[in-house]
Amino acid sequence: MVNPAQILRDSQGRPMFAVLPIAEYERLLEAADEAAALQAYDAYKEAAPETFPDEVAGRLLDGEHPVKVFREHRGMTQSQLAQAAGLKQSYVSQIESGVRTGSVDVLKRIAAALRVDLNDLS
Repeated sequence: MVNPAQILRDSQGRPMFAVLPIAEYERLLEAADEAAALQAYDAYKEAAPETFPDEVAGRLLDGEHPVKVFREHRGMTQSQLAQAAGLKQSYVSQIESGVRTGSVDVLKRIAAALRVDLNDLS
């Protein structure tokens, strides 16, 4: 069998370039893509991000307040969330109803209590 690669050398005989048949080049690209995809998948699995049911996503897409959606998903009452975040129940209620927006600090505390990223509440 003939070597599919042609090696081009410099004036001192050191390999500088390899010329491959296009089929071999495309095979190598596919193998690299597969390896990269496997590596990305492994990194994703290692990070073990939480996923949420379709119902949660649907409610968020329908415009329900994320604090309420995630609170109910976690099976918490407003009082329980307020206590976990160091807030008053009425403040949580006002945030969920849109009367108040909550400061970044308050939303961080709520996110921590709900075990979600702060970005999930925006």
